[in-house]
Amino acid sequence: MPSKKKNDTVIAVCIQEPYEDGSKMDLGAIDGAELRFLHQAFITDTITNALSIKNTDVRLFYVEKPERQRLVEIVTNYLKKKKGEISSALKARFTSESLPEERWGIRIEQIFQDCFKKGYKHVLVIGSRTPTVTPVHMEKALAKLKEGDAVFGPTPEGRYYVIGMSKEYSIKLSEFDWKDPSIYSLVSDAFTSKNLAWSELEIWYCVESADDLEMMARDINQYRFEGDEKSARETELVMERILTQLDK
Repeated sequence: MPSKKKNDTVIAVCIQEPYEDGSKMDLGAIDGAELRFLHQAFITDTITNALSIKNTDVRLFYVEKPERQRLVEIVTNYLKKKKGEISSALKARFTSESLPEERWGIRIEQIFQDCFKKGYKHVLVIGSRTPTVTPVHMEKALAKLKEGDAVFGPTPEGRYYVIGMSKEYSIKLSEFDWKDPSIYSLVSDAFTSKNLAWSELEIWYCVESADDLEMMARDINQYRFEGDEKSARETELVMERILTQLDK
């Protein structure tokens, strides 16, 4: 999909493979086609949340494989059919682009480099396993990013759920071992060593285990209690269908 940059800020959503460097999606009884449908819902919700933020472009990156190309087509065609602001935002501020199949550190490095090359000043990268990261979370991340050189969102395992950089590509992420359990500290220490100003977001989680599913369900229920009917809506619908099938 051709570039159509209009803003100086971009949220780059990167579709993760089932097995990435140092992480995987192992959701117990949810596997096979059901896992693919759930991951598809995660991606749809993440794009929807990102498009809800004004004056921000959204770019979707994926590994150059036929099945990933098909997944992107399914998600984007589904969002195009939605009426209202999301459909309009998709048309005006969304692009998708394939990447060579490389390890995670190389891929996110390529994303940052490509976005800065296209003229963006603030680049926030988020993976495809965080459907409960709401537009409010994203807006907080972007606000912090615009005040410094970088922003990091840590997970309980010492990894990242988001990572952002401003002005230029500052640290070579491809040089790190993303299987290292101390990857969060390694990257943040590299920024500190170069006297770069970075901010930290609240700890959040990627949905990669059955325990994470429980936290996700808890958060979705809390969003609904607070009157938020949109965040993680596609994920909620798919989970309801999967749970109904498992109960049979």
